[in-house]
Amino acid sequence: MKVLLDECLPRRLKRELPGFDVQTVTEASWSAQPDDALLPKAAAAGFDFLLTTDQNLPFQQNLALLPTLRVVAFRTFRNTVPELLPLLHQFVAQYQQLPIGVATVFSSRD
Repeated sequence: MKVLLDECLPRRLKRELPGFDVQTVTEASWSAQPDDALLPKAAAAGFDFLLTTDQNLPFQQNLALLPTLRVVAFRTFRNTVPELLPLLHQFVAQYQQLPIGVATVFSSRD
């Protein structure tokens, strides 16, 4: 599975996804791309998942137009590795069942 880490996530999370082909937005040379440009590029490049903390992305983009890309948004109080790790583990446990065309939200705020 190909995973793209959005710029808002710590790069260190790559190490927490063994068995996944993980690349950051920066490594893909897509830094500072608006979401409406980033999402089609990620889908065209064969990414299966975009991981982000951007809470607005699902409301600003028509994810149904991306036939292969799944968007996962993490909701946390702080954007730190210790706070994101439990949510990342939830993603790893459930990634095979995540739907296409809508954003899946994993939250530590509930």
